[in-house]
Amino acid sequence: MAEIGYTMMSEQTPAGQMVDDAVTAERVGFGYAVVSDHYFPWLEELGHSPYAWSVLGAAARATERLPLMTYVTCPIMRYHPAVVAQKAATMGVLSEGRFTLGLGSGENLNEHVVGHGWPPVNTRHEMFREAIEIIKMLFEGDYRNFRGEFFDIDSAKLYDLPERPVPLAIAASGTQSMEIAAEYGDALVATAPDDHLVEGFAASGGDGKPVYGQLAICYDSDRAAAVERAHRLWRWSLPGWKVMSELPAPVSFAASTETVRPEDVAQKVPCGPDVDAVVEAVRQYTDAGFTHVALVQIGYEHQREFFDWSEKELLPALRRL
Repeated sequence: MAEIGYTMMSEQTPAGQMVDDAVTAERVGFGYAVVSDHYFPWLEELGHSPYAWSVLGAAARATERLPLMTYVTCPIMRYHPAVVAQKAATMGVLSEGRFTLGLGSGENLNEHVVGHGWPPVNTRHEMFREAIEIIKMLFEGDYRNFRGEFFDIDSAKLYDLPERPVPLAIAASGTQSMEIAAEYGDALVATAPDDHLVEGFAASGGDGKPVYGQLAICYDSDRAAAVERAHRLWRWSLPGWKVMSELPAPVSFAASTETVRPEDVAQKVPCGPDVDAVVEAVRQYTDAGFTHVALVQIGYEHQREFFDWSEKELLPALRRL
């Protein structure tokens, strides 16, 4: 079976609750936890977006065994790759080796805030490759210099390094990013159960490496209430990654999904108390070759009920998958 993880979804959750939720996820039996790294939520209704790295540091000290991971951090604009390397190395130390650095090429929504515009996708991939090279170089220790097309580092050195380098999980959605993931990554991150992407990753050098996916669900004892909440808070996800990566603001996501209906979201997101629906959705990932699937419970006010249900019903069923 796949390892089942929990998502600390920063776009919908206050910072303190995210740490408490990580502690609860460890207690009820989730195998790992990931955290999104955003500057904005996708919709104003989501209402939050605390700094993920502060939450990660607190979660690392509040938990004992739970592996932690960014899902995912963009190292090409809002953060310089040398700073990402320092943050990740510190997390490796604080977590005593329980941290994986998930990296992706980013979304306009979060990266435009530094005022440098939003490059076309091919340029972003070239920047991404260069940023990963810098991060891996700094993880090796000692003073480092780098002169690239997009980034420079001048006598940079990380003084606090974990015993073993932090693993890199690289997000991919197409051929270019998949090849980058296979070349540099210790694992693949993908947003949909795409077996062709997994097969391409394996054939390009990623065979035997972990593959991480993510599944949004909306648990509620009342399915109608779950469908309403999923539509209100999660309709932004339906246009797909090619659209999502280009939109600049929550109002843009709201405008792009004005015609999305509740039933459209419910076709994509398991809603209500049906364990079998979630099991079948996770099965799509395992059948596609995913080794890890992190669940997202939509609606931060409903995490306690979700954890109770997960401990008693959902996780035991998924372990039988």
